[in-house]
Amino acid sequence: MSPLKSLPTRPSWRDGSDLPRLIRWDDYEELPQRENVAPQKSALLTSDLWNKRHSVAIGDVDECKLIRRREVTSKQVDHIWKSMTITHLQKVLGLKTLDGVLNPAHVNGRHIVHNIFNVNKAGLVVLENQAEDMPYWVISAMRCLAKWPDGNDAKQPLYPGFERDVLRTVADYYQRLKEPLLTFHLYEVFVNILSLLQEQENATEALQVSCLLLPPPNRRRLQLLLRLMARVCHNPHLPPLNDAIATRTLMVQMFSPCVLGSADDMDLDELLATKLVTFMMEHHNIIFQVNTKLRCQVEEHLSHLKRAQIKYAGSDTDFSASPAFCRQIKRVDCEEQKVIGTQIPLQQLLEGLIADKELPAKDKRKRLKQFQKSYPEVYQKRFPTEESKAAVIPEKPPRLKPHLMFLNLKKPFPPFQRSWSFRA
Repeated sequence: MSPLKSLPTRPSWRDGSDLPRLIRWDDYEELPQRENVAPQKSALLTSDLWNKRHSVAIGDVDECKLIRRREVTSKQVDHIWKSMTITHLQKVLGLKTLDGVLNPAHVNGRHIVHNIFNVNKAGLVVLENQAEDMPYWVISAMRCLAKWPDGNDAKQPLYPGFERDVLRTVADYYQRLKEPLLTFHLYEVFVNILSLLQEQENATEALQVSCLLLPPPNRRRLQLLLRLMARVCHNPHLPPLNDAIATRTLMVQMFSPCVLGSADDMDLDELLATKLVTFMMEHHNIIFQVNTKLRCQVEEHLSHLKRAQIKYAGSDTDFSASPAFCRQIKRVDCEEQKVIGTQIPLQQLLEGLIADKELPAKDKRKRLKQFQKSYPEVYQKRFPTEESKAAVIPEKPPRLKPHLMFLNLKKPFPPFQRSWSFRA
């Protein structure tokens, strides 16, 4: 080493404020501003030795700035809940697209938010406009049946058949509604759920998400009705509500048309509604719980939107925009998925109709004829030939032929001739 060249000395850092400050997550929080204090400029480190030493460890870091997000409006929150709920429903149903099943224009994000957050301790939706709620006398009648024999709030005198009159009062109210509780717009959604009923976990999750799309008054009426049906069916102290039909069968047949139905008013709606309402009645406690997966996904996304963003110099990327939830597919795949997604529950319905041994032969032929008229493609696929049709469908009994003497008359009857008169 040359005696004329001095050894390099380490710079002394006496004051801790001179050290370069690393970025911390705490920097994203708003700091209180002190009055009458001029903002201090950050010290620029001009040491070539520091830049050379740290560029190897962390690379070249561009100049960046902290961008605080704007407050997320309630309208944006409603839109996010709507988009992510529809996407989650499509995933649960196992469909590539919801075309022909659900029109997003018929989904109101505000209804979803209301159904999730505006509930009481019992999990029932609380309506903002009390005029949209059920009449008091209907709720009183439902409470009377649900808590029988201790639900008679009015302390009215009981008489034979009193419980049947109370049930008829509730049924009259629901049967006079303008449309089914699941609405006409969501009919195809719940028809597709029928193909999932054998898989209880998937079916309950699909119903959890689908029932969030209902208007709050419909969701409240539906929840009260299913809870009433379940309690009535499991109440051993309640007298029979019908002399010929079991209580469980009576409740399902009486209220199924009030829950599910199409605008076309086809005979098949009764079969679809009975199957779906039976499942919903048995699992109503789970169905009206908010889906945990969906709620976590939405809350995580909203938290991301509210979090501060670091933007580097020269970058035009803006991460504040909401991610897209749609994936473009070919028209051929779209049409194929639309047909397949609708035919699966219809095929199962047709097979159940064929295998129903309790249904009279006359009614079975009538409903199969209606099915053929409504869904000719599904019917033709199941019965491609007359032989396949004759193997499972009962034949119509032949009519008795008229007596041969009426068909083989050689001479006609002689014309009527009056031989006498009433006149004198």
